Amino acid sequence: MKRFWKSVEVVAEGERHGIALDGRPVRTPGRVPLALPGRALAEGIAEEWRAVGETIDPAAMPLTGLANAAIDRVGADAAGFAATLAAYGESDLLCYRADHPDELIARQEAAWEPHLNWAESRYDVRFARTSGVMHVAQPAETLARLSDSVGSRSAFELAALYPLVTITGSLVLALALVERATDADRAWAAANLDEDWQAEQWGEDDLAAKARAHKRKSYDAAIRFLELLRG
Repeated sequence: MKRFWKSVEVVAEGERHGIALDGRPVRTPGRVPLALPGRALAEGIAEEWRAVGETIDPAAMPLTGLANAAIDRVGADAAGFAATLAAYGESDLLCYRADHPDELIARQEAAWEPHLNWAESRYDVRFARTSGVMHVAQPAETLARLSDSVGSRSAFELAALYPLVTITGSLVLALALVERATDADRAWAAANLDEDWQAEQWGEDDLAAKARAHKRKSYDAAIRFLELLRG
């Protein structure tokens, strides 16, 4: 679609904020108003619309995409969406450790254990750890507490949580990011520890590097979305 507007404005609509193109409100793909919960997020999204060239490139507008998802997808069934995310707690990356070599085991311990310790203290739960890739069951109480935490989030928080969980493979890391118990670079390093190790041993091919860069862009967009959401 070609750009058809000249001006982009943030418009206050009660407690929400909308985006207007030449005075006309932006709507989601579901044809409902793009009503945002704070001015900071609205301004961030407005900047994406201002930066559009001759044609719209959705890939260059990740904040808009996350907001659309929050309204059209998450908002339609927030409880179901939250349950899907909470299920990642059953197989969290941080609970599956290598059984060799010793250096990799030590790296995982140093990067992953502090995040698990935080979650155990924050939610008063216990995580089962294991070596290898065979599934280890998590205590029912742990899963229930994690589910409650995810279920308490707003539709906009859940929209940002989704890429954070799926990209990192860790509900614990995603919740730590939402609650500011870790930072973006530290969580990214923890999530990519195994890949970094493999790259050190065998090198990284161009295809893998491009895929990683693409994931990082989506990850960073979700982080920024959360920051703007907090205002």
